[in-house]
Amino acid sequence: MSDDDETPQHTKRSLRGRGSGSSKKRSETYNIYIYKVLKQVHPEMGVSKRAMYILNSFVYDIFDRICTEASKLCQYSHKQTLSAREIQTAVQLVLPGELAKHAISEGGKAVNKYHASLN
Repeated sequence: MSDDDETPQHTKRSLRGRGSGSSKKRSETYNIYIYKVLKQVHPEMGVSKRAMYILNSFVYDIFDRICTEASKLCQYSHKQTLSAREIQTAVQLVLPGELAKHAISEGGKAVNKYHASLN
């Protein structure tokens, strides 16, 4: 009898996907946050995998644009620290009109909540 024959079947299965590079790399997504917001706004609605993929790509794209713009603002003003002010200005530059106003309002609330939690 070989060593393989002595190992229980359920143990053999659990050992397969482990080890040298065969495991799938986890990618970070905004899916759970998008879903939570959807349920706050429309509790009865769902979202398909394809729609979630598109929304996730959209969030990544906007995040990247805001970060790039904020980084440029830091470079222009010879600062090494990215602060809430640079983010706010970047949001004003990247997002159009009313959307920027709402985003800045929500961002201000988040910063205030964070500062309150520190005390």
